[in-house]
Amino acid sequence: MNIKSVYFIGIGGIGMSNLARYYMSKGKQVAGYDRTETPLTKRLVEEGAAIHYNDDIHLIPDYCKDNKTTLVVYTPAVPMENEEVRFFNDNHFDIKKRAQVLGLITQTSKALCCAGTHGKTTTSSMLAHILKQSHLDTNAFLGGILKNYDSNLLLSDASEYTVIEADEYDRSFHWLHPYMALITSVDPDHLDIYGTEEEYLKSFGHFTSLIMSGGALVMRHGIKLSPQVAKDVRVYTYSIEEGDFHAENVRIGNGEIFFDFVTPKGVIREIQLGVPIKINIENAIGSMALAWLNGVSDVELRDAMKTFEGAKRRFDFWLKTDRLVMIDDYAHHPEELAASITSVKELYPGRKLTGIFQPHLYSRTRDFAPEFARSLSLLDELILLDIYPAREKPIEGVTSRIIFDAVTCPKTLCKKEELLSLLERKNDIDVLLTLGAGDIDQLLEPIKEILEKKL
Repeated sequence: MNIKSVYFIGIGGIGMSNLARYYMSKGKQVAGYDRTETPLTKRLVEEGAAIHYNDDIHLIPDYCKDNKTTLVVYTPAVPMENEEVRFFNDNHFDIKKRAQVLGLITQTSKALCCAGTHGKTTTSSMLAHILKQSHLDTNAFLGGILKNYDSNLLLSDASEYTVIEADEYDRSFHWLHPYMALITSVDPDHLDIYGTEEEYLKSFGHFTSLIMSGGALVMRHGIKLSPQVAKDVRVYTYSIEEGDFHAENVRIGNGEIFFDFVTPKGVIREIQLGVPIKINIENAIGSMALAWLNGVSDVELRDAMKTFEGAKRRFDFWLKTDRLVMIDDYAHHPEELAASITSVKELYPGRKLTGIFQPHLYSRTRDFAPEFARSLSLLDELILLDIYPAREKPIEGVTSRIIFDAVTCPKTLCKKEELLSLLERKNDIDVLLTLGAGDIDQLLEPIKEILEKKL
């Protein structure tokens, strides 16, 4: 197929937008639809994409209406009854999921794929930064905006490597062709797709079977996974304290973290974390392990970890003063919440930690309500918002209250539109942590302004 234009249905998604940028960099005409305008879609328009926000086939540009020269990419988050999806189906266009397109890209490069229930955005971002700063260079398709590059896409004409954030939702990562893979965690999630924990784990097992001959799997020590790798695929484990790759001599203090990185062949001393949160020690070990296996030098590893600024919405500091701290984190699974809250408490011992959490998806809230309540009870105070539905329709009896009622710390149930006025009235905020994968990020700027006024 001689592709001249690419049309994206759901172009504003973090994963879709990096593919849109990729095709624009290749000189293709790019257009697309999304439900709402966001800072991400505005930037794509500035970069040359044509985007509209109504599901209307008349708004599709003419250059995207030739089925012989247009590739259509869609995200599973868009329902199949969408008018534009039906139009392209009825007119026999080449329609591919985002994951299928990534699969095609991974066939022609050494793909380093980071998967896991949580931690995959941070580890893939760290890995991409390490390789980009090293003699190897890299391409990268990431699920977050890297602060170092202000982008979720890194490109290189010279490098044979591609870093991919491998998404397990809808079994998307089964389309990939990993040269090496990293698995951070396999805590059950997306049970609306998988049904059971057993099916979820089976999906990760199949992912490991896709690793190419001569490649490697790096998996977190102790996770509940039996890999199905080929005979000549090397398997390594990692964690903070155990495994083929781990940390020694960890020092946390004065807002800084240092540790020594233990590899199967020796120790790389004095690694400093650019984003000094305890959970990032383990993320760093996993990403450095993959980089080390591909020949990144000790000096390159040390320099890259020190200069890594993180991805937006992953332990993202919005305010950092002696009197007030504001941190934003994308955590939306009970295990992620517990790790995030614990890490912040270790960074600011003895200070009051207030969390604002927006649950993501009715099905996830239903499936893990007791676990959410346990994790959120680690806070000193909770402000709980309504559920962000994303792609889902409401489920009877499922609201934020099923979490709220079981939380044991001081708590407030609050509608999103009433949050700012609530914060204006509060005078006891010390360290504030905003949490969730929905649209809570749209309130971060006004929340920061309210806190600055209190200073």
